[in-house]
Amino acid sequence: MSEAPIIILARPQLGENIGKAARAMLNFGLTELRIVNPRDGWPNPAAGPAASGADIVLEQAEVFDTLAEATADIRHVYATTVRKRGVTKPVLTPEAAANEIIRATGRSAILFGAERSGLETDEVAIARSIITVPINPEFGSLNLAQAVILCAYEWSKHQSLESPPKVELDPPAPQVELDGMILQLFDMLDQRGFFFPPERTSVTQQTLRNLLTKPSWNSLEIRTLRGVLSAFKERKR
Repeated sequence: MSEAPIIILARPQLGENIGKAARAMLNFGLTELRIVNPRDGWPNPAAGPAASGADIVLEQAEVFDTLAEATADIRHVYATTVRKRGVTKPVLTPEAAANEIIRATGRSAILFGAERSGLETDEVAIARSIITVPINPEFGSLNLAQAVILCAYEWSKHQSLESPPKVELDPPAPQVELDGMILQLFDMLDQRGFFFPPERTSVTQQTLRNLLTKPSWNSLEIRTLRGVLSAFKERKR
C-alpha cells in the first residue's frame, strides 16, 4: 500500500485556516503538511488554537518559498479546484483520487490554494490530475478545512481507522408483550372518552397500533411504558 498523501497549502492567508486544515488532516490520519509562502509567515500563533490538539501536524509542517520546491520529490500531484481554468487534465472526484493514491507508486500530494482565490492557473498546471467536488453550481464556496476534510476522508476509507463502537441492542419484545401494552393504552383511552365518535373507534385504534408497532420496542422499554401508563391511571383514581 502506498504512503499517505502529503497535504500542500499554497499561499494560505490566515493562521486559523492552517490550524483548521491540520485538525481536518489528523482526524483522518494524515500528518504531513507542507506550506508554501504563507502570507503571515510561519509559525503563526493563530494556528495552534484552531488546530484543537492537532499539534503534531503543525510541529512537523514544512515551509517552502515556492511550489516547485514543495513538490520536487512528489510523483503524483493532485490540484483541488472547482474550475478547470482551461487546463486539460483528468478531472477526478475525491473518491476516485483516493483510489488512485492507494494504488500509486511513490509519494502523492494534494494541493490546495489560497482561501480567497484558490489555485492559480500556473499552480494547477503542475498537477497530473485535478480533484473537483460535485457542488452546487450557484454556490461553490468550500472553505479550506472543508476541502481538506473531503479529500482526507476519502483516503481514510482505505485505512484501518477506529470505527465508532458497536452497541448491542436488546432484541425486540415478543408480540404478546407489545399487544398487552397497546390494549392497556386502549383501555385507558376508552375510559377517558378518547374514542369518539364510536363508529371511528376501530380506525383510530388501528392508527394507534400502526404507530406503536413501528419501533422495535424491547421488553424493558415496554415495561417502562406500561409503568408510565399505570402511573397515569393510578393518579386518576
